[in-house]
Amino acid sequence: MSPDLPSPWSEFLDDLDFVLDEPFTLHCIGGFAAVVGYGLPRSTNDLDYRLLVPYNRILEFERLAGVGSALARKHKVHVQRPGVESMPEEYEDRVTELCPGRFMNLRLFIPDPYDLSLSKLSRNIDPDREDVAYLAKTCALDSRVLRERYTLELRPYLIGDSRQHDRTLDFWIEAYFTEPKS
Repeated sequence: MSPDLPSPWSEFLDDLDFVLDEPFTLHCIGGFAAVVGYGLPRSTNDLDYRLLVPYNRILEFERLAGVGSALARKHKVHVQRPGVESMPEEYEDRVTELCPGRFMNLRLFIPDPYDLSLSKLSRNIDPDREDVAYLAKTCALDSRVLRERYTLELRPYLIGDSRQHDRTLDFWIEAYFTEPKS
């Protein structure tokens, strides 16, 4: 996948790549993945990531590009590792690289649209629901695949009331999907 990186992300990531002294891999999630990877027409000022390799350099990475860093002040965007997030268990097998070969030391990956949608289930605030509606429509998501991944790869690991998560998924399918719900 080689989307054009919008400004200021293009400049921010070019500058970040330049200051890295070894290869870094990021699994990008959240609004950044939806905007850059799937063309969601809104902006975001943070790049949430679930996985960073090498993990032992996370503090340094956040110092270079996180909230309050020189790069963040310059470009008005930043990277951050969310405190809580949920992804389907096998999501790593389905990630896609953004902009392969563009950077010297930076590799960015995003989840497929089903996994990205399911990552928004627990929080389920307005922007999350808007993202899921957009992904369902523009990526022609199949509700049966979404439900199967939820049941097998996410539900067993979610914290909180499983029935509430079930109801959220049912609402999403009713509201955002057009094919049969079976």
